[in-house]
Amino acid sequence: MSPEPRILKETFTRLESEPDKSADYFYGRLFAENPRLRPLFPPAMGPQRDRLFHALTRIVWSQDSPAELSAYLAGLGRGHRRFGVRPEHYPAVGAALIATLRRFAADVWTPEAEAAWAAAYDAASTAMIEAAARDAETAPPWWVAEVVAHDRRAADLAVLTLRPGRPLPYSPGQYVTVQTSRWPRVWRPYSVANAPRADGLLRLHVRALPGGWVSGALVRHTRPGDTVLLGPAAGAMTLDPGSGRDLLLVAGGTGLAPAKAIVEQLALSGEARGVRLLVGARTRSDLYDLADLRALEAAHPWLTVTAVLSDDPRPPCDPRPPCDPLPPDAPGPGGVRGPLPDVLDRLGGWDDHEVYVAGPVPMIRRTVTALQRLGVPLTRVHHDLLHTGDGPDGALAGTPGPPGAPGAPGQPPARSRR
Repeated sequence: MSPEPRILKETFTRLESEPDKSADYFYGRLFAENPRLRPLFPPAMGPQRDRLFHALTRIVWSQDSPAELSAYLAGLGRGHRRFGVRPEHYPAVGAALIATLRRFAADVWTPEAEAAWAAAYDAASTAMIEAAARDAETAPPWWVAEVVAHDRRAADLAVLTLRPGRPLPYSPGQYVTVQTSRWPRVWRPYSVANAPRADGLLRLHVRALPGGWVSGALVRHTRPGDTVLLGPAAGAMTLDPGSGRDLLLVAGGTGLAPAKAIVEQLALSGEARGVRLLVGARTRSDLYDLADLRALEAAHPWLTVTAVLSDDPRPPCDPRPPCDPLPPDAPGPGGVRGPLPDVLDRLGGWDDHEVYVAGPVPMIRRTVTALQRLGVPLTRVHHDLLHTGDGPDGALAGTPGPPGAPGAPGQPPARSRR
């Protein structure tokens, strides 16, 4: 290992040991010396501290993986365009970062450490500025979109249909970030729930989180005719064009959105692949998209939809399929009771499938672990738990968790949305 990554890691651990104090010092120093930068940040800075450390941690611990670091920094640079970050802003951030390290890593701070951090920050900021410049040649920093439909499926859940003012390119399985007029500079990620359409419409599934800023505004206070801002599409949960394997789609809560978009993509392409869609919910009343799922399944014999209910009051299903059928308003030939990760072994072997997982962060982690135990190689398990940092949000503004994830900026599946 070269001395620079070692020095970066050793000094950064001092910040990690006092994350709140060091983040407060960093932002206090930054805004005191550069008050013009404060409007680039959201009103509430609490979650911002976590996002700053998430970004710094990725940068520091990716020093030994240049390709991974390059991709991450490019994503941050592109994402910062949405916040109005310009090349001349980066030196101020670098100076505040060095000052913070000098204070909180004083016991191990040396001229060599300062030189290593200055070089690392210069390389990172250069990569981000160049990525933003390249992106600006082909795409706007955001898209203005009109809300053309707002379908309230439950007290805390709505399906929004949006019409961007100009074409917004994306692949099924990806997500976009959303800003509402109620919360300027606060962006939250949501998966697009449909394959690209000729009319350009996008559909989002949004569950309002307790105290959620953006999610609550989208569910409770948004109406047709309103406008929102959309960030560029991001995310790695897209179909592998080189694989013809059958698919297992595991969707918890509004993690159904990217899975549904992938199903629509296959339906439009005419590709002959078997698809098993497991839709997780707590109770039958939480299966909010039954009509569309039933229509898709009826129209496409290669698709099988199975409801998985974690809190259904009836006795558990037989450990082997077929399970006791759910009532007629449930999708598929039957349903399964139990948490999604725990029922995978009841429903068949998946070691020859490509698997896509979306939902709450804990569910994704447990599902990935269960799939490994069942013999599915990690190279064939796709999710955005490790990739959302490459998306639209950046080091200054922070990176969200996967869409549909509690605690990530957006919803309680793997992207945080408040």
